[in-house]
Amino acid sequence: MKQKVNIATIKPNETNPRYIKDSKFKKLLKSIKEFPEMLEKRPIVVDENMVILGGNMRYEACKAAGIFEVWIDVAEGWTEEQKIEFIVKDNVGFGEWDWDILGNDWQAEQLEDWGLDIPFFDQGDIEDQPEEKEETKSYKIEVTLETELEQDKLNKQLISDGYKARIL
Repeated sequence: MKQKVNIATIKPNETNPRYIKDSKFKKLLKSIKEFPEMLEKRPIVVDENMVILGGNMRYEACKAAGIFEVWIDVAEGWTEEQKIEFIVKDNVGFGEWDWDILGNDWQAEQLEDWGLDIPFFDQGDIEDQPEEKEETKSYKIEVTLETELEQDKLNKQLISDGYKARIL
């Protein structure tokens, strides 16, 4: 049953196997602040005890955004096994992105702003490139960083310096 409730009545799921890193959380927070109407169409799913089954990160972002009322959908009558299955299946991404459509209809910065991870495409990945390519040697380096923010900054710096770089 879908309804709007005070956020204080909802309980985070202590066994939620998903987490969100700082940079992605900031994007989610920004997304919710800019388009809160979306929350009605994607309510937080809770069980009869108001424990979150789906939407833990949206719940955290709503709290951080100072939103006091949120839309929920109560999963009534579900077994514990069904609840556990939902928690995992709700977060599985089965589909793939059509990068041609995305690239033609939106700017990369806008998509990244909305939380989409834009992959690095090597020129060799693009189909309309000539088949004959000059042989070049390539060298790789692995760098371990402390935070995702450091990783993003270094990746952007390397690309701006003319290197081929991608986040793995």
